[in-house]
Formats: sequence, C-alpha cells, structure tokens
Amino acid sequence: MATLYAQVERLRVARDNLVRVRSRIELSPLPPDDLPRRREWVGREVLAHIDEMLPYWLGEIERVLAGGVEPVPFGRAPSDLIRLLTVDRDRTLPVPELYTRLDNSLERVVRRLLELDERQVARRGLNKQRGEMTVGQIVDVMLAAHIEEHCRQMTAALDRKQTTRGDRG
Repeated sequence: MATLYAQVERLRVARDNLVRVRSRIELSPLPPDDLPRRREWVGREVLAHIDEMLPYWLGEIERVLAGGVEPVPFGRAPSDLIRLLTVDRDRTLPVPELYTRLDNSLERVVRRLLELDERQVARRGLNKQRGEMTVGQIVDVMLAAHIEEHCRQMTAALDRKQTTRGDRG
C-alpha cells in the first residue's frame, strides 16, 4: 500500500506552480553567458536543475531500496560536477523542452513513489551531509521540499528580472 500520498501531492502542486510561471519564463531572456554557479540562477537555470534533480533523487532512492546492508550510502554535494555541468548544458534549451522533461520526470517519480509500501519507505540510507534518513525522509526533503524551494527561487528570480526591467522605465 502506498504511503507517500502527501509528498506526491506536494510534488504535483509544485509542478502546477511551475506551469503557472511558464509564460514568464518563455518571455525572459536567455541566461547570461557566465556560468550559473558563479551567481544567482535565472528561471531557465532553475528549471534545468529541477529537470536534472528529479531523476537523480529517484535513482538515489532506488539505490537505497536495492542496497543490501542499511544504511545505504546515497546523495551528492551541491558542488557535484555532474549536477553543475548538466545545468550549464541544459539552461539554454527551449522552454517547451524543459517543461516536457519536467512532466516526464515528475510523472515517473510520482508513479514510482506510489508503488512503495511501508517497508520500502522505512528503508534507511546514509547521506554525508544529513546523516541517516529513511526513504520517506529522502522523498520529503530531497524531492518535495527541494522542488518547493526551487519554486520559490523561480518566483524570486522572475520577480528580480521584472523589477530590473521596471526600474529602467
């Protein structure tokens, strides 16, 4: 029996919030030439990261579920080179492609989370920064809270851009 309904609903609400700002992202300029790790991210970069992080964290959950001896090591640092290079690469993709990736990844994550039973949700992993976490906690923190934070970051980035344009006049 599925136990992660609340987290799945949070993921769906976050996706809906991202869909609501789609036209603002489409109207925003391409990201600056300098790499996003050296400054605050703009909307397309946030979206590129969300697209990258959803399948990443699902893979880490699968790693914990398949691990033999608990707690199973999982996760990465924010400075992870693959994470940064993926955002660098995908930040200039067309907005429709970024949203297609979002929908595909989120539906895959949701489908899998709804398959997990209580025993699986209780499996334990070990993260270098956060310590021991159950799969339920990983879903709550690394997926649901993570995407919610990026929704707030997206809104702030778009609002900054709007204010900048408004100040010019």
